[in-house]
Amino acid sequence: MIAQVTSPAESNLGVIVAVVAIVVVVVIFAIIAKFFKTWLRARLAKAPVAMSNMLGMWLRKVPYSLVVDTRITAVKAGLEVSTDKLEAHYLAGGDIEDCVLALIAAEKAGIPLTFDRACAIDLAVKGTSKTVLEAVRTSINPRVIDCPNPNAGQTRLTAVARDGIAVAVRARVTVRTNLERFVGGATEETIVARVGEGIVSAVGSAMSYKDVLERPEGISDKVLEKGVDASTAFTVLSIDIADVDVAGNVGARLQAEQAEADKQIAQAKAEVRRAAAVATEQEMSARTQEMRAKVVEAESEIPMAIAEAFRNGNLGVIDYARYQNVVADTKMRENIAQAPQA
Repeated sequence: MIAQVTSPAESNLGVIVAVVAIVVVVVIFAIIAKFFKTWLRARLAKAPVAMSNMLGMWLRKVPYSLVVDTRITAVKAGLEVSTDKLEAHYLAGGDIEDCVLALIAAEKAGIPLTFDRACAIDLAVKGTSKTVLEAVRTSINPRVIDCPNPNAGQTRLTAVARDGIAVAVRARVTVRTNLERFVGGATEETIVARVGEGIVSAVGSAMSYKDVLERPEGISDKVLEKGVDASTAFTVLSIDIADVDVAGNVGARLQAEQAEADKQIAQAKAEVRRAAAVATEQEMSARTQEMRAKVVEAESEIPMAIAEAFRNGNLGVIDYARYQNVVADTKMRENIAQAPQA
């Protein structure tokens, strides 16, 4: 027999290979143990998913169990959705469960909806209170919107007919989601605003408020003719006038307010004229005082003129005495004239 001698280097190499093999086997076993339950569940549900795909999702921090369960739900409903699409939508921030449930609901209701469209709607409503599933359900079961919106603090919409009578109207709009226009389409607020505008226009074109009370359906017909659902995410099925009542005589109130304004304007103009008359009277009084002052000034020169006449010899004592008698006689006559009659 020839003895075989093994060198230490070969011995160490064999140990390393054995350790590596053991590690590989352990890793493979751990991977299989981690994903086996999910893989088996998908296999039994006839929606198989490769373990390599689940490993990739796990490395990309995607909840593989959620993706696999969602795929199982879709396959069981007769929809073929790949894990790659589900994973891509999840990484985009979408809700894959709502998308698949929306697809199932649309398929059962006979509404054409693709997975890409459902994902687009789901991403469009992200950050709002709405979901793609709610959009599909609204398309299946129409929704009723109040006009005006009670949450805005207004329960009725007031419009004025041609005869000046105000009419309070409350409408209920039945809408269905238009999935083709849901992405980029106007929201419920636009529907409410357009319907409100149509109601005001329809009532305003009526000759009398009685016509509105007799035929409230005429308002609905005119509003529907305007196409209030154009470029919106909804299709308006009907507009029903839930309540209509007389709100008041706006024309009479406006006329009364106009009359009051005219009266105030007339009073202001009269006040201007009165002020002008008072100013003129004050001016005349001032001129009268001025004339009296001039008379007093002229009378004050009489004694000086008399004194000058004495100095020049043009007036004697007898003439001055006669002048005094005339003045006294004049004062007596004035006093007699001013005395009260018995």
